[in-house]
Amino acid sequence: MKNIIFILFVCFANLVFSQQKNQKELEREARENIREGNELYNQLKFKEAEIAYKKGLSKNPNYPKASYNLGNAIYQQDRNKEAVSQFELVEKTFNEKMSKAEAYHNMGNSFMKEKQYDKAVEAFKNSMRNNSKDDETRYNLALAKELLKQQQQDNKDNKDNKKDNKDNKDDKNKDKKEKDKEGGDEEKKEDKNKEKDKGKDKEDDKGDEKKDQDNKKDDDKKQDQKPRPNQLSPEQIKQLLEAMNNEENKTQKKLNAEKAKGKKIKQEKDW
Repeated sequence: MKNIIFILFVCFANLVFSQQKNQKELEREARENIREGNELYNQLKFKEAEIAYKKGLSKNPNYPKASYNLGNAIYQQDRNKEAVSQFELVEKTFNEKMSKAEAYHNMGNSFMKEKQYDKAVEAFKNSMRNNSKDDETRYNLALAKELLKQQQQDNKDNKDNKKDNKDNKDDKNKDKKEKDKEGGDEEKKEDKNKEKDKGKDKEDDKGDEKKDQDNKKDDDKKQDQKPRPNQLSPEQIKQLLEAMNNEENKTQKKLNAEKAKGKKIKQEKDW
């Protein structure tokens, strides 16, 4: 029984020693990866440096310097949002104020590249809280405040310009509507005048037509008063009747005279 316990103890000790050895080996390899990454970073090979830092962190995740250097390599590739996330992670793992100040400083630089000046101001303020003697951070903070002020002014101006443009557009639309309305009123007025003139013309035409009809009636009336062809006037009829009566009286007297003589009346020729 004692032999079995001893064997188990030896196995456990060997396992622990092996794990410790492996852990130390991994930490050593991680440091080598970090050094490699630093050399690549100094050669401005930021993508290769990023790969080396990630290898080191895969072997030793609790390596704050590797996380910080990884954030810098990402920042140098202009992947600013990723850099901010990395620096936020670094700030949580750092215990020293100086290291925290550096993480916030680089975070502020990332926000500056994104023109998020309000967030940059806060990041630089946090950096100053951890290291108030950093003149570079103080300068960046002043610059971020100035750029933020200018950005806010530009936004205000753009907003005012948009409002003015909108007002001008509304005024133009209003003027156009008024002109269209005036044009419509003028057109309606013109149409109304045309209608009025047309009605007047119709009335004039009716008046002329009525006048023509009256004139025609008068002409017909006058025509009726004129003697028609082969028709005697009353005066002529009267004269004709008187002539006929006179002639009849003469004839009757002559017949009466012939009857009284008893002979026939010869008709003498007019030589």
